[in-house]
Amino acid sequence: MHLIVVRRDGTGFRHLHPEMDAAGTWTVPVAFGEAGVYRVFADFSVEGEQETLATDVFVSGGEFEARPFPAPQPVVETNGYEVELHADDPMAGEPTALEFAVSQDGRPVDRLQPYLGADGHLVALREGDLAFLHVHPEEEHGAPNEIVFEAEFPTAGRYRLYLQFRHEGVVRTAEFTVVVPR
Repeated sequence: MHLIVVRRDGTGFRHLHPEMDAAGTWTVPVAFGEAGVYRVFADFSVEGEQETLATDVFVSGGEFEARPFPAPQPVVETNGYEVELHADDPMAGEPTALEFAVSQDGRPVDRLQPYLGADGHLVALREGDLAFLHVHPEEEHGAPNEIVFEAEFPTAGRYRLYLQFRHEGVVRTAEFTVVVPR
């Protein structure tokens, strides 16, 4: 099971893995650092069928002002890594190729390590209602520092992408905004 937690403005993304106890209850501790409304997604499969359940959690303790997703940027930095996104022109309801290239200190990383059994993990959330997409990478890709996904955005809108990759034993998250015009 994957448990995705993100504040409704797209900040505070976390990807957790609850554990099931002997009674069949899934649990994982979650600490909310800031006030706000968080969307929690439980993503799992039942008899081979993918299922996603979601609910909002209201966290008090301060002021919360929702902000729009940041403007699209082709390159983001995360923990000393640069991640560049190359994307086809996205259209709602059509497959879109998303290619991420990971570099460190201006050089492509030597080899990405498997994370959750694949080269990377991608979650996409639509601005506003936070419609959820969980995308697995393509098996075939170019260089050892690249991760390629094929995503189908259901409608026009702005989407926040959360790419997770593993290098030198540590999982890192790079966040992008993609606009699907039609």
